[in-house]
Amino acid sequence: MTQQHLRLGVNIDHVATIRNARGGSHPDPVRAAHMAEAAGADGITAHLREDRRHITDGDIDRLIGGIRLPLNLEMAATEEMLAIALRHRPHAACIVPERREERTTEGGLDAAGQHNRLAPIVARLSDAGIRVSLFIAPEPRQIEAAMQLRAPVVELHTGEYAHATGEQRAAELKRLSDMAALALRNGIEPHAGHGLTYDNVQAVAAIPQLAELNIGHYLIGEAIFTGLESAVRRMRELMDAAR
Repeated sequence: MTQQHLRLGVNIDHVATIRNARGGSHPDPVRAAHMAEAAGADGITAHLREDRRHITDGDIDRLIGGIRLPLNLEMAATEEMLAIALRHRPHAACIVPERREERTTEGGLDAAGQHNRLAPIVARLSDAGIRVSLFIAPEPRQIEAAMQLRAPVVELHTGEYAHATGEQRAAELKRLSDMAALALRNGIEPHAGHGLTYDNVQAVAAIPQLAELNIGHYLIGEAIFTGLESAVRRMRELMDAAR
């Protein structure tokens, strides 16, 4: 089965990172969300970390009330984040691993090893009408865990692919393709993200089963040089050309 339109979710976390470097209100993540929409984004992603290093609770309040695109709330599997998600009811909640000392999310969630912890969180989010996604490594045991948890979506971590070269990159790409196909065969919608750039996105975008890519840091970095709308529009063009 081929997903004809590959959705682009733009992660705006690092607009908030720049704002927080000096405090105040500029640059505004909500404004970035509007610009991403104008450039062809299909959704907005924001990670509310436990230490609030970039996106804040106030940002989530304003995104929920101020954007038209679906909001994908990335969150750790904690009672605090569950309460926030249930209060705001975003379109989607992507459960990600989180460690205070990491600079960015370094790998996939161990859904297989954390079933008992994740099961009630997935169930409560689903009961609230929130589409649950698990950010996982492209591994069969993690897909199986997502099936057991009844998660409707998985987001495959593309970091290993993005950092690999040569034959190793080809192997990582095959792994992503195989796991996207496995997820879809079992009724789970596969997404992908992490470390994707203009140079490496098309091979991933060409995987026919994928429904969505989530891209953030690279786009915000490119926006410094070309503007955010131009950066998002270029990524959108590359994704479309791959399909």
